[in-house]
Amino acid sequence: MKTTPSQIVLTGVLRLLRPLVRLLLQHGVPYTAFIAALKPVFIEAARTELASKGKAQTDSAVTLLSGVHRRDIREITRGVGAVQPAHENTADTTLASLPLGLVGQVVARWMSESSFTGRKGRPRALPRSGGEGSFDALVARISSDVRPRAMLDEMLRLGVAQEDGNQVRLELSGLAPRQGLAEGAALMADNLHDHAEAAAANLRGEANFLEQALYVDEITEASADAVHKAAVAAWKQAFKIVAAEANARFDADAGTLPAAERRHRARFGVYFYSEHED
Repeated sequence: MKTTPSQIVLTGVLRLLRPLVRLLLQHGVPYTAFIAALKPVFIEAARTELASKGKAQTDSAVTLLSGVHRRDIREITRGVGAVQPAHENTADTTLASLPLGLVGQVVARWMSESSFTGRKGRPRALPRSGGEGSFDALVARISSDVRPRAMLDEMLRLGVAQEDGNQVRLELSGLAPRQGLAEGAALMADNLHDHAEAAAANLRGEANFLEQALYVDEITEASADAVHKAAVAAWKQAFKIVAAEANARFDADAGTLPAAERRHRARFGVYFYSEHED
């Protein structure tokens, strides 16, 4: 029997979902709850697809494309407690937590810019306040809407910084939140979402994003550990190169262009995984 494009894509997505479904089950989310939560996702995706083709986003059109019943569409989009489209977080210091992306930008500059690193390129301890080279100056490079104290409190809460008197030190492990499931889940969602978006856009033929991986098998566990160490070393070098370019572009655009023209975002990442093959 001939394999259709729908079957090909479905098989690939199901393989992608296996580790995520296991994660759901480990945290008490069964099949029925997952299916119910998927309905708004299918509705929003269908509307986005219709809009991209210049078609009307009627309930009937969304039903035909998504397979979600019209009754469910009405209840989800216009009923009590209707789900609203997701939007990016903004730098609101009244929130209990600052967006992880904003914290990540501070970490990236701290680890890559000469004003905040030592002779060997390692992030140095920064004075809490003062002029160029201080923690306050570092935060000001990223946003004028967030108070440095609020940023520091959040970084301390996440465990990516330490305060020692009038000095602030960066945890050399980088941005790896250790203070709860919520932060880890948010970071996972952001990273995997953009990775999946890049791969899907490439598969649709809409883009040619970098999306590569190296694969090796028939090696020992010790060899896999050695490859992991090599990957970490390569990431550190790549991080410095890409972060320097990203910071330079951010500064140049912020200094010359209005906010309305600065509406693009980018994410660069790397991953490593190994397991025992049965």
